[in-house]
Amino acid sequence: MPASTLRTRRHCLCVLAAGLALAALPPARPAAAALTSQMLAARLNAAALARTRARVVYDPAYVRLAYPGGDVPADRGVCADVVIRSYRALGIDLQQLVHEDMRAAFDAYPRHWGLSRPDRNIDHRRVPNLETFLQRQGAALPASDDPADYRPGDLVAWNLRGSSGFLPHIGIVTDQRGITGRPKVVHNIGAGPRLEDVLFNWSMTGHYRWLPLDLAKDDLASD
Repeated sequence: MPASTLRTRRHCLCVLAAGLALAALPPARPAAAALTSQMLAARLNAAALARTRARVVYDPAYVRLAYPGGDVPADRGVCADVVIRSYRALGIDLQQLVHEDMRAAFDAYPRHWGLSRPDRNIDHRRVPNLETFLQRQGAALPASDDPADYRPGDLVAWNLRGSSGFLPHIGIVTDQRGITGRPKVVHNIGAGPRLEDVLFNWSMTGHYRWLPLDLAKDDLASD
Protein backbone atom coordinates (compact mmCIF):
# COMPACT_ATOMS: atom_id res chain seq x y z
CA MET A 1 0.00 0.00 0.00
CA PRO A 2 1.37 3.42 -0.91
CA ALA A 3 2.63 5.45 2.04
CA SER A 4 0.35 8.38 1.10
CA THR A 5 -2.75 6.13 1.26
CA LEU A 6 -1.69 4.76 4.66
CA ARG A 7 -1.22 8.30 6.03
CA THR A 8 -4.68 9.27 4.76
CA ARG A 9 -6.31 6.27 6.44
CA ARG A 10 -4.53 7.00 9.72
CA HIS A 11 -5.67 10.62 9.56
CA CYS A 12 -9.27 9.56 8.99
CA LEU A 13 -9.12 7.16 11.92
CA CYS A 14 -7.75 9.91 14.17
CA VAL A 15 -10.51 12.29 13.14
CA LEU A 16 -13.13 9.58 13.74
CA ALA A 17 -11.71 8.76 17.17
CA ALA A 18 -11.68 12.45 18.13
CA GLY A 19 -15.29 12.80 17.02
CA LEU A 20 -16.36 9.80 19.09
CA ALA A 21 -14.53 11.16 22.13
CA LEU A 22 -16.27 14.52 21.81
CA ALA A 23 -19.63 12.82 21.43
CA ALA A 24 -19.03 10.96 24.68
CA LEU A 25 -18.47 14.18 26.62
CA PRO A 26 -21.47 15.63 28.53
CA PRO A 27 -22.99 18.67 26.80
CA ALA A 28 -21.60 21.98 28.03
CA ARG A 29 -24.85 23.90 27.70
CA PRO A 30 -26.54 22.79 30.96
CA ALA A 31 -23.40 23.69 32.93
CA ALA A 32 -23.32 27.11 31.26
CA ALA A 33 -27.01 27.58 31.99
CA ALA A 34 -26.44 26.69 35.63
CA LEU A 35 -23.62 29.20 35.81
CA THR A 36 -25.70 31.99 34.33
CA SER A 37 -28.57 31.08 36.69
CA GLN A 38 -26.16 31.62 39.57
CA MET A 39 -25.18 34.97 38.09
CA LEU A 40 -28.82 35.98 37.74
CA ALA A 41 -29.54 34.88 41.32
CA ALA A 42 -26.57 36.94 42.51
CA ARG A 43 -27.89 40.00 40.67
CA LEU A 44 -31.36 39.54 42.12
CA ASN A 45 -29.81 39.19 45.57
CA ALA A 46 -27.83 42.42 45.03
CA ALA A 47 -30.92 44.22 43.73
CA ALA A 48 -32.90 43.19 46.81
CA LEU A 49 -30.16 44.41 49.14
CA ALA A 50 -30.06 47.69 47.22
CA ARG A 51 -33.77 48.17 47.99
CA THR A 52 -32.88 48.53 51.69
CA ARG A 53 -31.07 51.78 50.88
CA ALA A 54 -34.24 53.35 49.48
CA ARG A 55 -36.49 55.45 51.69
CA VAL A 56 -39.98 54.11 51.09
CA VAL A 57 -43.22 54.86 52.90
CA TYR A 58 -45.54 51.87 53.09
CA ASP A 59 -48.51 52.85 50.95
CA PRO A 60 -50.99 50.33 49.45
CA ALA A 61 -53.07 53.01 47.67
CA TYR A 62 -54.39 52.23 44.20
CA VAL A 63 -52.49 54.25 41.59
CA ARG A 64 -52.94 54.41 37.83
CA LEU A 65 -49.68 53.30 36.26
CA ALA A 66 -47.99 53.57 32.91
CA TYR A 67 -47.79 50.29 31.01
CA PRO A 68 -45.51 48.49 30.60
CA GLY A 69 -42.85 49.45 33.12
CA GLY A 70 -45.23 51.44 35.31
CA ASP A 71 -44.45 52.06 38.97
CA VAL A 72 -45.82 53.95 41.93
CA PRO A 73 -43.72 56.91 43.14
CA ALA A 74 -40.24 55.77 44.19
CA ASP A 75 -40.83 56.77 47.80
CA ARG A 76 -44.00 54.66 48.06
CA GLY A 77 -44.56 50.94 48.00
CA VAL A 78 -45.63 47.67 49.62
CA CYS A 79 -44.02 44.26 50.04
CA ALA A 80 -44.76 43.24 46.45
CA ASP A 81 -43.01 46.35 45.15
CA VAL A 82 -39.74 45.08 46.67
CA VAL A 83 -40.03 42.05 44.40
CA ILE A 84 -41.19 44.02 41.36
CA ARG A 85 -38.42 46.61 41.61
CA SER A 86 -35.73 44.00 42.27
CA TYR A 87 -36.66 42.05 39.14
CA ARG A 88 -36.83 45.26 37.13
CA ALA A 89 -33.16 45.81 38.01
CA LEU A 90 -32.60 42.71 35.86
CA GLY A 91 -34.82 44.03 33.07
CA ILE A 92 -37.76 41.76 33.99
CA ASP A 93 -41.14 43.51 34.15
CA LEU A 94 -43.58 41.64 36.36
CA GLN A 95 -46.29 44.19 35.65
CA GLN A 96 -46.40 43.17 32.01
CA LEU A 97 -45.78 39.47 32.60
CA VAL A 98 -48.49 39.07 35.23
CA HIS A 99 -50.94 41.13 33.18
CA GLU A 100 -50.36 39.08 30.05
CA ASP A 101 -50.71 35.82 31.95
CA MET A 102 -53.91 37.00 33.62
CA ARG A 103 -55.34 38.00 30.25
CA ALA A 104 -54.58 34.50 28.97
CA ALA A 105 -55.80 32.59 32.04
CA PHE A 106 -57.86 34.91 34.24
CA ASP A 107 -59.79 32.04 35.84
CA ALA A 108 -56.56 30.58 37.20
CA TYR A 109 -56.02 33.61 39.44
CA PRO A 110 -57.57 34.38 42.86
CA ARG A 111 -60.83 36.30 42.99
CA HIS A 112 -60.28 37.97 46.38
CA TRP A 113 -60.98 41.43 44.96
CA GLY A 114 -64.16 40.79 43.02
CA LEU A 115 -62.68 41.72 39.66
CA SER A 116 -64.15 40.53 36.38
CA ARG A 117 -61.05 41.23 34.28
CA PRO A 118 -57.33 41.95 34.75
CA ASP A 119 -56.20 45.37 35.99
CA ARG A 120 -52.65 46.22 34.93
CA ASN A 121 -52.46 48.97 37.55
CA ILE A 122 -52.64 46.70 40.57
CA ASP A 123 -52.69 42.97 39.77
CA HIS A 124 -48.91 42.51 39.93
CA ARG A 125 -48.77 44.30 43.30
CA ARG A 126 -50.93 41.67 44.99
CA VAL A 127 -49.08 38.80 46.63
CA PRO A 128 -51.63 36.04 45.81
CA ASN A 129 -51.39 37.01 42.14
CA LEU A 130 -47.59 36.90 42.25
CA GLU A 131 -47.75 33.47 43.86
CA THR A 132 -50.14 32.20 41.21
CA PHE A 133 -47.95 33.56 38.44
CA LEU A 134 -44.84 31.93 39.93
CA GLN A 135 -46.63 28.61 40.33
CA ARG A 136 -47.73 28.78 36.70
CA GLN A 137 -44.10 29.39 35.71
CA GLY A 138 -43.05 26.18 37.44
CA ALA A 139 -41.08 28.12 40.06
CA ALA A 140 -42.65 26.61 43.19
CA LEU A 141 -40.42 24.72 45.65
CA PRO A 142 -41.24 22.98 48.94
CA ALA A 143 -41.75 25.37 51.85
CA SER A 144 -39.49 23.41 54.17
CA ASP A 145 -38.25 24.35 57.64
CA ASP A 146 -34.60 23.72 56.68
CA PRO A 147 -32.65 26.99 56.16
CA ALA A 148 -30.30 25.17 53.78
CA ASP A 149 -33.14 24.84 51.26
CA TYR A 150 -33.29 28.60 50.73
CA ARG A 151 -30.88 30.29 48.34
CA PRO A 152 -30.10 33.94 47.59
CA GLY A 153 -32.70 35.27 45.15
CA ASP A 154 -35.44 32.88 46.28
CA LEU A 155 -38.87 34.34 46.98
CA VAL A 156 -40.82 33.48 50.11
CA ALA A 157 -44.47 34.29 50.84
CA TRP A 158 -46.26 34.13 54.17
CA ASN A 159 -49.66 34.57 55.76
CA LEU A 160 -48.97 36.99 58.59
CA ARG A 161 -52.16 36.11 60.44
CA GLY A 162 -51.74 32.35 60.34
CA SER A 163 -54.87 30.45 61.26
CA SER A 164 -56.65 33.59 62.48
CA GLY A 165 -57.06 35.20 59.05
CA PHE A 166 -55.36 36.05 55.79
CA LEU A 167 -52.75 38.78 55.35
CA PRO A 168 -50.30 37.88 52.56
CA HIS A 169 -46.69 39.03 52.57
CA ILE A 170 -43.64 38.40 50.39
CA GLY A 171 -39.87 38.91 50.49
CA ILE A 172 -36.56 37.97 48.85
CA VAL A 173 -34.02 35.64 50.44
CA THR A 174 -30.45 37.00 50.51
CA ASP A 175 -26.91 35.77 51.09
CA GLN A 176 -26.75 37.58 54.44
CA ARG A 177 -27.09 35.54 57.65
CA GLY A 178 -28.73 36.40 60.94
CA ILE A 179 -27.50 35.43 64.40
CA THR A 180 -29.70 32.34 64.06
CA GLY A 181 -27.64 31.24 61.05
CA ARG A 182 -30.69 31.52 58.82
CA PRO A 183 -30.59 33.59 55.61
CA LYS A 184 -31.99 37.08 56.05
CA VAL A 185 -34.85 38.35 53.92
CA VAL A 186 -35.48 41.74 52.31
CA HIS A 187 -39.12 42.71 52.77
CA ASN A 188 -41.37 45.68 53.48
CA ILE A 189 -43.74 44.94 56.31
CA GLY A 190 -44.57 48.58 57.00
CA ALA A 191 -41.36 50.47 57.68
CA GLY A 192 -39.89 50.37 54.18
CA PRO A 193 -37.57 47.71 52.73
CA ARG A 194 -35.60 46.04 55.52
CA LEU A 195 -33.06 43.20 55.75
CA GLU A 196 -34.22 41.00 58.61
CA ASP A 197 -33.93 37.51 60.07
CA VAL A 198 -37.60 36.59 59.60
CA LEU A 199 -37.57 33.57 57.28
CA PHE A 200 -39.61 31.37 59.63
CA ASN A 201 -41.39 34.05 61.64
CA TRP A 202 -44.80 33.47 60.01
CA SER A 203 -46.79 30.74 58.34
CA MET A 204 -45.14 30.18 54.95
CA THR A 205 -47.49 29.89 51.98
CA GLY A 206 -44.91 29.62 49.21
CA HIS A 207 -41.26 29.23 48.28
CA TYR A 208 -40.18 30.07 44.73
CA ARG A 209 -37.04 30.17 42.63
CA TRP A 210 -37.62 32.06 39.39
CA LEU A 211 -34.57 33.00 37.30
CA PRO A 212 -35.83 33.45 33.73
CA LEU A 213 -32.62 33.80 31.74
CA ASP A 214 -34.50 34.40 28.51
CA LEU A 215 -36.20 37.47 29.97
CA ALA A 216 -33.25 39.13 31.66
CA LYS A 217 -32.02 42.09 29.63
CA ASP A 218 -28.61 42.44 31.28
CA ASP A 219 -25.55 40.90 29.62
CA LEU A 220 -24.67 38.11 32.02
CA ALA A 221 -21.45 37.44 30.12
CA SER A 222 -20.11 40.71 31.52
CA ASP A 223 -19.98 39.10 34.95
